[in-house]
Amino acid sequence: MKKVIQRNVFKEKMKVQFIPGVANRFTMSSLLSIGLEAECKWMQLRMKDAPMEEIEETALLFKSLCINYDAVFIIDDYVELAKKIGADGVHLGKDDMPIAEARKYLGEDFIIGATANTYEDVVKHYHDGADYIGCGPFRFTETKKNLSPILGLEGYKDIINKMKANNIDIPLVAIGGITADDIPALLDCGVDGIAISGYVVNASWPMEAMLEVMYNAKLITWKYLL
Repeated sequence: MKKVIQRNVFKEKMKVQFIPGVANRFTMSSLLSIGLEAECKWMQLRMKDAPMEEIEETALLFKSLCINYDAVFIIDDYVELAKKIGADGVHLGKDDMPIAEARKYLGEDFIIGATANTYEDVVKHYHDGADYIGCGPFRFTETKKNLSPILGLEGYKDIINKMKANNIDIPLVAIGGITADDIPALLDCGVDGIAISGYVVNASWPMEAMLEVMYNAKLITWKYLL
């Protein structure tokens, strides 16, 4: 069985996180494969309302594919499942298991990400021991229910400036409604990475959309497959 990816190695792969969803013409696993083929090295499985048996089956498939592509694989919410199948980590929302409790359960090698909307959220997660912050939303998105206030570029700049002023050193990943065209400005404002979902999942040609994301994040030097 593959060992959990060390947390310091993860930082080298975190510039783009892809969260495959279900689209009319594409399965979640086919979208995962598209992300991996486009050289994305960080995948999140997010299945909030599915039966646990289906979630575990999908998680095992995700893990197998991510191993083949040397990609980081994290699971949204389900801490026990992440440990059971040997995922690389979890992402915890505001209503999920507390970070300190998850760290105690998972141990030091597992990646733990946490959702934030304000600087105060970031500080709390930092002190609780998170490895990265998923901060947003950047703009309105239908991917998540009960959406927090929109941040926009100015919101990220404000949070990042406060983090620097108070020596809060934790990777900040922009989330929520992000498109390929948004990526250069987001990275320029100081975020460490971006999470992408609907822009690729709902695209007419998901591979083209994913390649555009990777190109704009400066992770590949080619934009379209020949």
